[in-house]
Amino acid sequence: MKVVITGGLGFAGINLARELVSLGALTDPSGNKSEIDCIQLLDVAVPDELPGGLDGRVEMVAGDVSDRAVIDGLIDRDDISVFHLASVVSAGGEKDFDLALRINMDGGRNILEALRARKSVPRLVFASSVAIFGGDNMPDVVADTTKATPQTTYGMTKVVGELMINDYTRKGFIDGRTARLPTLLVRPGKPNAAASSFVSGVFREPLSGVECILPVGLDIRMPLLGCLNAVKGMVRLHEVAGGELGTDRAINLPSRSYTVKEMVETMKRVAAANGITPGAVVEETNPDIEAIVRSWATEMNSSRALELGLPLDESLDQVVQEFIDSYL
Repeated sequence: MKVVITGGLGFAGINLARELVSLGALTDPSGNKSEIDCIQLLDVAVPDELPGGLDGRVEMVAGDVSDRAVIDGLIDRDDISVFHLASVVSAGGEKDFDLALRINMDGGRNILEALRARKSVPRLVFASSVAIFGGDNMPDVVADTTKATPQTTYGMTKVVGELMINDYTRKGFIDGRTARLPTLLVRPGKPNAAASSFVSGVFREPLSGVECILPVGLDIRMPLLGCLNAVKGMVRLHEVAGGELGTDRAINLPSRSYTVKEMVETMKRVAAANGITPGAVVEETNPDIEAIVRSWATEMNSSRALELGLPLDESLDQVVQEFIDSYL
């Protein structure tokens, strides 16, 4: 069978591809375990060389999810699954409304329509976000069934994606699943346009001996999940039988919540355990970033995901240690 990963050269996409290469097989549209013979990673730009941990089954494709011809060219087999991770993220969506609609909504619809045209019922795993929640009446703990009242364009487009996946599944066009993600960490490389980008920066920069500029208050609390378990959770969600998911295909991935102060303290504690002298963390509040982050939920109820066997991080210390072992 074939697997397509949109946003495939991003942090989560590359790690997902590595996980699939390691597993070697997934459940195909017929419900049988099938060997993966092709993995295509779609992104707006691709590197000159294939990232490490991948093999000849993996192909990089430069393209835009809002280009229907590109999507039709990728979704060209009936024995196919798609992991749709590509997105204009939070702060980027606030700066460019039209781009967010084109990529997040038009791109998502392109994928759904291409899958609908196949002579099978392909599985689709869509990466949504805790950013779908917000507003004056948001509870302290958000569950799978909490009303979605996003306070960003990014969050709004994710809600639309979730609803489309539920309806395309109801109509029998696809077998969709939505992985509602908390903030993932620790992202290597440079910061991106996400309002939550500072979360990885709190660990990445100081542990590399570089100063970290913190754009939000230390009291802010956020649900977090290590990227490795996020990837395993998305794969597990793909493998769950559709009958176990029911009519609402959106699942809060397991997470643990931490304040920014606790993140900084964890970074320093793990740095000391590894003999690292960390760079400084300097507080310089960015009102735009802080407003976005404060509109998000502080804790996610993930009981349904845990019942389905999706993994939860042991601790934040463990996630930070994995980053050190893998990248430093």
